[in-house]
Amino acid sequence: MSIPPPPGPQQPQDPYRPPQPQGGSVPPQGPQGPYPQGPYPQPPGPYAHTPYGAAPYQVWGQGYTPFARPAPVNGVAIASLVLGLLCFLPAVGLVLGIIALVQIRKRGERGKGMAIAGAVVSSLGLALWVVSLSTNVASEVWEGVKEGARGTSYSLVKGDCFDVPGSFDQDVYDVDEVPCSGAHEGEVFGVIPLSGDDYPGDGYVADRAEDECWTLQDAYAMDPWALGDEVDVYYLTPTEDSWAWGDREITCVFAHTDETGTLTGSLRADETTLDADQLAFLKAMNAIDEVLYEEPEDYAEEDLDANKDWAADVRDVLAEQAGALRGHTWSGDARKSVDALVEDMDDARADWAKAASARDADTFYLHYDSGYEYVDGDTTVGARAALDLATTPPSYDEDDYDTGSGGGSGSEDV
Repeated sequence: MSIPPPPGPQQPQDPYRPPQPQGGSVPPQGPQGPYPQGPYPQPPGPYAHTPYGAAPYQVWGQGYTPFARPAPVNGVAIASLVLGLLCFLPAVGLVLGIIALVQIRKRGERGKGMAIAGAVVSSLGLALWVVSLSTNVASEVWEGVKEGARGTSYSLVKGDCFDVPGSFDQDVYDVDEVPCSGAHEGEVFGVIPLSGDDYPGDGYVADRAEDECWTLQDAYAMDPWALGDEVDVYYLTPTEDSWAWGDREITCVFAHTDETGTLTGSLRADETTLDADQLAFLKAMNAIDEVLYEEPEDYAEEDLDANKDWAADVRDVLAEQAGALRGHTWSGDARKSVDALVEDMDDARADWAKAASARDADTFYLHYDSGYEYVDGDTTVGARAALDLATTPPSYDEDDYDTGSGGGSGSEDV
């Protein structure tokens, strides 16, 4: 005879054994023996007998298996967080974060926190992008990246003076900007912008530099006498590699003819540094020089007509610029010195007129030599002295008449 369990909730069933019958008795476990109640009688009291094999405590986790897999993490949530943290395509990170939240709710996946964080960070990144674009910060940062990537660390403009860590005889990747008042190795007198997506080639870049740097030189240093024989023209040009990073400029530079030499003081002589009298004088003289430099390459014996046409151009420009000098109101003692120069110009104009009508080469050269006598003569030096301009005439090479300017040139890659 079994002792019935006390009233109240029944003991839970062992999940690993067959269900036990509920009631007032517990069937014997195993074969019947002489001691159906166990080897010792159960004492009476509030504690009911627990059959062998029954669980003595509440079994938690009904239906849970320790080998069940956790819900997967949503991949879109991961992508949203990554894009948000990197501030890369923030708008995409925000959209992915929203998509991830919808998928997680439908599929029961994990990663809700990452999706929310990705959406929030991406929103902040998007706001920063909007602010930077509106204030041009992004473009400045990108220009800095390109500048650093192409290995150059300078941005020179007209009027800057600088030193080169190496020399102009090799590629220039860096310069040190210095005051023009002291010793320096180079002075920028012009910058030529280039355009296009594809690099136009070394030949094209060199030709542009050769053609346009001379024009910029005459506009920047209007007094060629002030340059002296020790100053030469160089130009810094982009390479194919630097072009890919946005290098689109040719930089025209004055430098010493000796690679170990330096310049002192600015060579700039234009509207920003000259007074009205100096400016009027130099404009007239430069206009005449420009025509003189156009002398034909063929001698008069080879092409008399071409030389006569050129002599006629010299005649005309002398008449025009002599009139301009007479018409200017000169200050101080400059009037007297300029008038003396104008008289020589009138005499020279008469000789050039005779050269323009010469019947043979000998007659042409007779008047050619007489017409050139006033050039860089005493009256020219006297007018320059009165105007406080350089008074030492430059030396001229034979090639000067072919290039349209004095001195040589050098090209350096950047």
